[in-house]
Amino acid sequence: MEAFAPELLPEALAPWLLDVSERMQCPLDFPAVGAMVCLAAVVGRQVAIRPKRQDDWTVTPNLWGAVVARPSLLKSPALAEPMKMLDRLEAQARERHEAETERYEAERIIAEERGKNARKRVAEAVKKGMPAERLALEAVTSDVEEPRRRRYRTSDTTVEKVGELLRDNPRGLLIFRDELVGWLRALDHEGREGSRAFYLESWNGSGRFTWDRIGRGTVEIEAACLSVLGGIQPGPLGEYLAAATRGGVGDDGLLQRIQLLAWPDVPKAWRNVDTSPDSEARRAAWAVFERLDALDPASTGAEAEDGEPVPWLRFSPEAQEIFDSWRADLERRLRGEDMPPALEAHLAKYRSLMPSLALLVHLTDNPEGGPVGETAALRAGAWCTYLESHARRLYAQILSPELAAARELTRRLKKLPSPFQARDVYRKGWRLLDLKGTTAALEVLEDLGHIRGERTVGPGRPTTLYHVNPKTGCGA
Repeated sequence: MEAFAPELLPEALAPWLLDVSERMQCPLDFPAVGAMVCLAAVVGRQVAIRPKRQDDWTVTPNLWGAVVARPSLLKSPALAEPMKMLDRLEAQARERHEAETERYEAERIIAEERGKNARKRVAEAVKKGMPAERLALEAVTSDVEEPRRRRYRTSDTTVEKVGELLRDNPRGLLIFRDELVGWLRALDHEGREGSRAFYLESWNGSGRFTWDRIGRGTVEIEAACLSVLGGIQPGPLGEYLAAATRGGVGDDGLLQRIQLLAWPDVPKAWRNVDTSPDSEARRAAWAVFERLDALDPASTGAEAEDGEPVPWLRFSPEAQEIFDSWRADLERRLRGEDMPPALEAHLAKYRSLMPSLALLVHLTDNPEGGPVGETAALRAGAWCTYLESHARRLYAQILSPELAAARELTRRLKKLPSPFQARDVYRKGWRLLDLKGTTAALEVLEDLGHIRGERTVGPGRPTTLYHVNPKTGCGA
């Protein structure tokens, strides 16, 4: 499993995210994943990318992300930092909406009076036998439109309300849940099939919906573009994934849509860092979010065609070569490797992940616009390599529990006496290493030659003492 490298970060956001990670003493993965999903939510459907040279395959840079860690390991505070950027945009939009609403109320009153006057003229015209159609149109027509408040995020709402929010915010919206498994499980309930289908379709950012509901009337959604972000604990995630991979309700690709899924190891070292936030880095990050929120697609060099709702960029020639090579390698592995279906479905979603990340990095680091360049493509490819290692860790927990337990025991060997017994392991209460998991892990490590079992006979029951092979470096 790969550690998160600072080089993956967009240059404009790196100082801010590194500062957050250092002050919180949390893995850099946490704020980095949060920042990329928040960027995707802000850019939304303003501009897309066409990853091929000529083809019209269009990718909206919409992302779902999650960070996996045990409770109390600062998932929530780390994700809260990038979410503050959206909260700030929300506050500005709320202030604008309040001012626009005041103007709207004044204009509405004037329009109502004009309508009353027009109705009087209609009545007079009808009495005199004169044509009244034009006057009637004036009476019922108003060019005063109620302002719609720009929204960036929501947390706990019904799918019907999400639909209304998307109708008013065609650029997109982010759903943030502190514990994502609760959201996933809620969609498993009987009677929620329609909601689940809606979220599945909203992932690619281009699905059009029309809902007819008693009470809400007709809700027309130009494009359902939903980003998703949150934290997950390993235990509940494992249980959910196990049920999904056994053909349950969750076996429909919803979990695989969480492309930015990071499950880092917790750093062993901890320091008490008590310094002021890097205000300059934070201001620079805010400037990026503010600029992308007000993005003019034409200024980026994005192309547009009649009938196409979203303008798009393409790769530069150098970046195109990088993407083509990366895509060819991915397709060979999807077709040639004997990988579990659940993992294959997850990695297949990377077809859109790489160009999405490349576009977001490009827009973040290149205010001057132009084609998506080589640096952004390389960074996006590195992101995918990193994320794949974390995805493999996740699916190994369910698809190869013995290997997962063996990996966990390998990490813990240096904390055990030398030699040690099985009970020295399972009495610790370590994750995946109950009696059954310990037995399986010991068998795997012994087969691999990482440990050697020595059966001893004496008074009482026979026992097995395990010695770590110093040549393998296990537990070092």
